[in-house]
Amino acid sequence: MKKIKFLMIAMMAFIVSATFIACNNDDDNSGKGGSGDGQSNYDKYQQAVNNTVNSQKSSSKVILLVAFGSTWEQAYDTFDKVVADYKSNFPGWDVYLSFSSAICINQARAGENVAPKDYYDPEHWLTAIGLADYKQIIVQSLQVIPGEEYRRVRDNYVKDFMNNRNSDFTKAYMKSIDRNVVVGTPLMAEETDAQILAQTLNNEADIKAAVAEGIVAFMGHGNPEGYDYYGGNIRYLQLENNLRKINKNYYVGTVDMDNTYADDVLKHIEGGEFKFTVGDIPMDITYEANTNKKAQLFVLMSIAGDHAHNDMADPDDNGSWYSQFNMARIKTEAYETNFKEACWKQYKSGDEYIPGLAERSAIRKLWMNHTQAAINKLGTDEAMSTPTTAPEE
Repeated sequence: MKKIKFLMIAMMAFIVSATFIACNNDDDNSGKGGSGDGQSNYDKYQQAVNNTVNSQKSSSKVILLVAFGSTWEQAYDTFDKVVADYKSNFPGWDVYLSFSSAICINQARAGENVAPKDYYDPEHWLTAIGLADYKQIIVQSLQVIPGEEYRRVRDNYVKDFMNNRNSDFTKAYMKSIDRNVVVGTPLMAEETDAQILAQTLNNEADIKAAVAEGIVAFMGHGNPEGYDYYGGNIRYLQLENNLRKINKNYYVGTVDMDNTYADDVLKHIEGGEFKFTVGDIPMDITYEANTNKKAQLFVLMSIAGDHAHNDMADPDDNGSWYSQFNMARIKTEAYETNFKEACWKQYKSGDEYIPGLAERSAIRKLWMNHTQAAINKLGTDEAMSTPTTAPEE
C-alpha cells in the first residue's frame, strides 16, 4: 500500500512538474514556448516587430533607444516623449524604443498597473532592423550609469547582432554595416558627464528652489558591489561631489549600492568621516553636519516608476526614503507641485508629481548629445566591426 501510494505521489508530482514547465514555456519571452497556434512566442513577437519596422521605415538610418523598462503609465508617457523628442531632433533617422528587462516586457504585456502594452527586447528590434536593411544603426542607452544593464546591451545584444549569431543576415549585409553600428553611451558614461549633469540638475528651477530651502537628496538605482561595476557606481559619488561644490545641501544615494542607501545618506547628513570602497577603490569622504530640518527627494533615474513611487516616496513603508528621512525628524517631501514640465499627457498636471530625469528637456538633451557623438563615430574605427570583413584567405 505504501509503495502504491508513493508511486501515485510520484506520478502526481511528475504531472504537476510537466504542467508547470509547459505553462512557463507558454509565457516565456525567450521564444522557446508555444503560442498555441504552432508558432513560438519568439517568432510571434519577431513578426510583430518586423511588421512595425516595415510599416514605419522611411530611411536607411535608425536610432534604437534602449531603456530598462517600467510598468507605470507615467513612465510610458515619458518614453513616448523621449521618442517624439528624438524624432524631432534627428530628422532623417527612424526612431524605435526597446526594453531590456524581460520582467517589464512581460508585465507590460499582461497589463500590470495599466492597460496592456507591447514592448520588445533589443534582440527582436535589432533582428528586424537588420532584416529591413538599415545601413547606419545607433543603439542609444537610456541608462544613467554604465552599469549592468548598459553592459548587457552593449556586450550581449549588440555584439550578438554584429556577430550574426542566429545567421539571420547575409554576408553582404554584414559587410555593409561594418563600422556603421555604434552604441550611444549612458547619461554619466564618463567622469566629465557627472560634472555636466550636476550643473544641469542645479539649473532646473524646481531643484534650485528646493536646495535653496534645505536638503536635496537624489535617489539613483546603483549596482551591487559584488560585481565589476566600478565604472558605473563611482559616477554617483562623482555626481555628488560636483553637486556639493555648488551647494552643500546636495546628497546622492541609491537603492542598490553599498554605502549609499537611505540610512547612509542620513549618516552623511549628520556629518563625519566615512571610509568604504567602490569596486576596489578605497574612498575616504568627510561630511560636515547639516542642520537643515527640511528636505526634498528627487529620483535619479530616467523614469519615475516602481522605485520612485515605492522605495522613495511610499509613506506607508517604513523602509522608504520618505519614511526614514521623516523618522529622522527631517520634514521631507517626495512629491512636488512646482514641476513645470509635467508628463506630456499631464494626467496629474504636475500636482504631487515625481519627475523622472527623462521628463526634463535639459537632460534629454544630454542623452541626445551622446547620440550625436555616436553618429559622429560612424564610418570610423571607433564604430563596431563585423567578423565578415576579415581578409579572405
